[in-house]
Amino acid sequence: MSGSTQGIGFAIASALAAEGAAVVVNGRSADSVDRAVAALRAAHPGVVHRGVAADFARVDEVDRLHDELGEVDILVNNVGLFGLAEFADIDDDDWARYLEVNLMSAVRLSRRLLPGMLERGWGRVLLVSSESGVNVPADMIHYGVTKAGMIALGNGLAKLTRGTAVTVNTILGGPTYSEGVAGAVAAIADAQGAPEDVVKAAVIGQNATTLLERFLEPREVAHLAVYLASPLSSATNGAAIRADGGVLTAML
Repeated sequence: MSGSTQGIGFAIASALAAEGAAVVVNGRSADSVDRAVAALRAAHPGVVHRGVAADFARVDEVDRLHDELGEVDILVNNVGLFGLAEFADIDDDDWARYLEVNLMSAVRLSRRLLPGMLERGWGRVLLVSSESGVNVPADMIHYGVTKAGMIALGNGLAKLTRGTAVTVNTILGGPTYSEGVAGAVAAIADAQGAPEDVVKAAVIGQNATTLLERFLEPREVAHLAVYLASPLSSATNGAAIRADGGVLTAML
């Protein structure tokens, strides 16, 4: 699974490993991959877990990742960039980088691995998108557009699985307290001289539509991923399913 050395990605990897899956994690650096693999092996012994370092902004490294994977029954497309930016300040290079990492990563992995699933007669492709792909934020338009693209990709890929036991589904995650978000909150708290829990509550409080009124934990998104990866989800295909804490309040 891509982008799985921390945050939601690692939570999904760990949850799948807990169910007995042999997991291949991915990150940009060998050190981060080694740490994630060691953590998985310590927490979930008995199955061989491994990792492959690759930067999805570089096509040559993605090709190498493909060559090292072998057969895969469950593909989780999770890797992604995010960040706040004024629309007028997002230049073509930024747009290309976001599209390359957030969307084309899923295109390339799915293109390589989905045919094998169809041949073997069973498989799962999961795309970890975001509620921002439906309700695109004005201060992260480039991010929202790539996440909307992932939803469209999942919808199209699912149509290729007609009559098989292969499914393709998309997870719409909500505001999640990952390592990246925690680091940002800590930096704001330090700059303001305020307690981190106060800043954390203030940040999520700016999102007036969240019904949980708190950040999600990565494991809460992982629970949905495990269900969609399991045989229990055999009747769920081509769906975009929310694990967003009630951020999207319309009837979808």
